[in-house]
Amino acid sequence: MKNIITQFSRIFVGILFIISGLIKLNDPLGFSYKLAEYFSEPVFNMPFFVPFSLAIALFLVILEVVLGIMLLIGYKTKFTVWSLLILIVMFTFLTFYSAYFNVVKDCGCFGDALKLTPWQSFTKDVVLLFFILILFFNQKLIKPLFKNNIQNIIVYGSIVLCSFMGVIVLNHLPIIDFRPFKIGNNIQEGMLIPENAEKSVVEMAFIYKVNGVDKEFTENELGNIPEGAVFIDRKDKVITEGYVPPIHDFTMEKDDSDYKDEYLQAPKVMLIVAYDLVNADKDGLAKMEKLYLSAKAKGYKVAGMTASSPEEIATAKKRFGLTFDFYFCDAITLKTIERANPSIIILEKGTIKQKVHHNDLSDLKL
Repeated sequence: MKNIITQFSRIFVGILFIISGLIKLNDPLGFSYKLAEYFSEPVFNMPFFVPFSLAIALFLVILEVVLGIMLLIGYKTKFTVWSLLILIVMFTFLTFYSAYFNVVKDCGCFGDALKLTPWQSFTKDVVLLFFILILFFNQKLIKPLFKNNIQNIIVYGSIVLCSFMGVIVLNHLPIIDFRPFKIGNNIQEGMLIPENAEKSVVEMAFIYKVNGVDKEFTENELGNIPEGAVFIDRKDKVITEGYVPPIHDFTMEKDDSDYKDEYLQAPKVMLIVAYDLVNADKDGLAKMEKLYLSAKAKGYKVAGMTASSPEEIATAKKRFGLTFDFYFCDAITLKTIERANPSIIILEKGTIKQKVHHNDLSDLKL
């Protein structure tokens, strides 16, 4: 019985680590954004790690896949099981912290393929920890499946293949797009909220200074505010999260007006998405004016989309000779639309027809 439980744990943990790692390896930039969120000031306050988020993301996702393979084939059992245990303890701490303090809404365990709430992610990690502990205490039952030379070939081959996949998706686009802005999806439909959708439950909290100390009072407690207390601020606490449409915060703002409806209703639209013009790929931006003129000549409405400031937009337009207009959209939304910076999106009445990395402009069909 002990052997059966151990072998089941071996297969379960190995396959889950491989699947989880491959999903994130398909979109390492997306996982790096999630790590940067953990490193940010409101969470762990380790901003010095933010510039290395992508490198750390690539290392972790490749490690996940390779450790899963090593476990399945029984390669260097002691090292493999110890590594899995350290990883799962780290992940369990992160997901518990996210859930308890409500700081990161989605841990990114399965990228955009499967969204888990913080508590669901924590539960998943606790289950994995349970099975990894079974493996830890029964390491002698994990036998290699192949001869040593074949084991080496499989492990080193998996490292090379994973690294190659990482290079491909970083220089082009994710192989499989799990995001709400994938080809074939309609942006307007993605923003709709069903009539019977669950509404958010929000509680208003009023902050008053009482005897020099800031205190919070709910609506029901307003009658208990001491005389002489000074009102400081009001904030809303979300008690229960309601339905959030797959696409939200999509805007095309310019001069205090939102032009998204105009562009989403047009039959031929090209969006040049560059969420950060300062750090955008310089060679990519240099190609955008020629592409704009070509698209304009074929009857396309063309617009740039960015989260950069007006000053940064003016600097980029002057440096790269860009004559098309840029519209503001939230950086998180733009990163969700496309990973490349810049990238091209072709719309037909709000439906996404093509998505192209700036390295693959030859694939664009106008």
